[in-house]
Amino acid sequence: MKQQLFSKDFTLVIIGQIISLFGNAIIRFALPLYLLNLTGSSALYGAVTACAFIPAILLSPIGGIAADRVNKRNIMVVLDFFTAAVILSFSLLMNRMNLILLLTVTLMLLYGIAGAYQPSVQASIPVLVRQNHLMAANSVINTISSFASLIGPVLGGILYSVSGLKPILWVCTICFTFSAVMELFIKIPFQKQASDSGILKTAKDDFSESIRFIQKEKPVIGKALLVIWGINLFLAAMIVVALPYLITEVLTFESSHANRLYGYAEGALAAGGLFGGISAGIFAKKLTVHKSGNLVIACGVCIFPISLSLILFSSGMINYLVITICCFAIMIFSTIFTVQMMSFIQSETPQNLIGKVIAVILTVSMCAQPLGSALYGILFEACRGCEYIVVLFSGTVSLIIAIRAKDIFKDFSSASES
Repeated sequence: MKQQLFSKDFTLVIIGQIISLFGNAIIRFALPLYLLNLTGSSALYGAVTACAFIPAILLSPIGGIAADRVNKRNIMVVLDFFTAAVILSFSLLMNRMNLILLLTVTLMLLYGIAGAYQPSVQASIPVLVRQNHLMAANSVINTISSFASLIGPVLGGILYSVSGLKPILWVCTICFTFSAVMELFIKIPFQKQASDSGILKTAKDDFSESIRFIQKEKPVIGKALLVIWGINLFLAAMIVVALPYLITEVLTFESSHANRLYGYAEGALAAGGLFGGISAGIFAKKLTVHKSGNLVIACGVCIFPISLSLILFSSGMINYLVITICCFAIMIFSTIFTVQMMSFIQSETPQNLIGKVIAVILTVSMCAQPLGSALYGILFEACRGCEYIVVLFSGTVSLIIAIRAKDIFKDFSSASES
């Protein structure tokens, strides 16, 4: 099973990812945009987005523990079926109860499912491919994710502007159901771990073991995690809030046209991720982990042209193009960085800890997202008419973090040799 990269089971994992991530990209585009169109409030948008991330943070460790103790295929199947049920329930209830409350709960469930789902996918890679194929395998997974994200928002923007939310809900329900059915045919090697304790004590012990591994045995991972947390808080969260808010509420576009342009911008983000994922696979042997700090610096630098454009130009289209191009570049650099980090972690972590360690990393990094979303929702609301100040603040802080972190990533080469 480990003799080649594209084995039958790894290929099925990829196809399942394409379908489920395609649906995920569409629904995560449509529901927040629907809320923003209804209210026009960046503060409410940021608050709802922040609430949506809370279940993902709480359930990611549980997903990691389950990934090491339960058949990973079964986790993927159950969660995809559950996602389809959540979207179907929303479509049936959206005209029968408070929409903002229903939308918030739905997003919280969807993000929570994604938080529990991803550790299983990432932990399955080392048991399906050889270690010398890890960088290529992670590149494929990231490329697939970016490809789905590229098509999803563009199609979502077109469907949303033409037909509204309902058709999108039905398409996503079908996507997740089909993905779950396909994943039933995946065979992932699984060896049950013995446990003499109850569920809660086992979960606590597993989580403590992963924390100890990161802190004591591989402290460089813990240091890098703090850097990732800071970048997610000050840069990634700003993009999540700024992209829909600036394009649909600030720039001078007619409503339906703005929604379509936002879909294209999300597609450009995904195209950057696609390009970055492919580049990471092609140049896998030339990419050195200890130089990854340069990629983080490049992400921070790409924020400043957005702020400068908002100051200098009144044209909505010029600002839109600058925003889109800069976000495209950020996604290229950040995707290459993500592939490098994930491959390093997978190669340095024992098989019985991979799911839990990845879950800890995802959990800590995701903690920054709700804080950042809430922060930037408030800042953009407070700085109406001067949005460039918020963008400039994001770029400045992100660049400071990236420059100070450069030395941390230099330690990765020695850590991998020890």
